[in-house]
Amino acid sequence: MRLSKHVLLPGVVKRMQFALEHRRAFSLVRIGDGENIVLAQQTVWPLKKVLKLPWAIRSNRGHKGIALPNLKIRNQIVRSIRKATIVGILPYDDQMIQAPQYHKRKLTDKVFRYYKLQPKLTCHACVNRIMVRKRSFFSMLKDKRVLIINNHPNRIKSILKQHPYKLNVTATIVFTNYKQINRTVRKVEALKHSFDIALISCGVSAVILAPRIAQLTGKVAIDFGKAPKFIKRGH
Repeated sequence: MRLSKHVLLPGVVKRMQFALEHRRAFSLVRIGDGENIVLAQQTVWPLKKVLKLPWAIRSNRGHKGIALPNLKIRNQIVRSIRKATIVGILPYDDQMIQAPQYHKRKLTDKVFRYYKLQPKLTCHACVNRIMVRKRSFFSMLKDKRVLIINNHPNRIKSILKQHPYKLNVTATIVFTNYKQINRTVRKVEALKHSFDIALISCGVSAVILAPRIAQLTGKVAIDFGKAPKFIKRGH
């Protein structure tokens, strides 16, 4: 897979800050094992194989906010990767995500080759977990209005409003299932004058939402993933 530029954490934060200060649309999406598995459906892997995977079994038990097979969301993820400002991918020796290695970077390479995906900018797929441990990330957000999209957004809001973060969380949207994507986008459009950055923690669906929100509102939209859990642990 040929990539034009890999951006380290300081570069990711710097680009986000530039977008916030200059009111430019910016989106960050991340491709982990779940996204890889969704993308692999009837492309690099037969559907029968995908549906036997533990991740797919858990998703069909209601634990991932998406049920498989779902070729529509697969195709939406492909479009989102093409639209995203920065695409997070895993290193070959990743130890941060607890999943079999053949579900991780090697599978990313296969699905990216299949779809001819060549992001202009990439970063570490776990950048969300890393940046919430850095002062530079929260300093960037100090005077910004934050929108949180999650299945329990008020829990995250209560943490981010307290010391040491003291962020201005101006809006929240409850999101539990991929079927809520279009409804969520409509809600975000209605709130577009009420936030500067959207932190989206809703599994695979965040990859679809982030570029759509950035494009629709001209704001910064981040696939925030499990970062809130690391905020709690880190402080």
